[in-house]
Amino acid sequence: MFSKKYSQFLFVLIMGFLMSLLMTLIITFVNTGMDDEYMQRFLKAWTVSLPIAIGTALFVGPFAKKFVDKITK
Repeated sequence: MFSKKYSQFLFVLIMGFLMSLLMTLIITFVNTGMDDEYMQRFLKAWTVSLPIAIGTALFVGPFAKKFVDKITK
């Protein structure tokens, strides 16, 4: 297993992976429909969205946590 010190990083990776996967699946379907080339379009879009999702979560996450800590008790 992984050390506890990597828990935040692993959380970001897993959330970025799952959120980009689900959002790209749904958005590709909504925008282009389901046909024989759906998986190709999805995979192409996901190769772009996955690194963006993970990078954004790594960058924005600490600021979001600080903000949530300020507005909650």
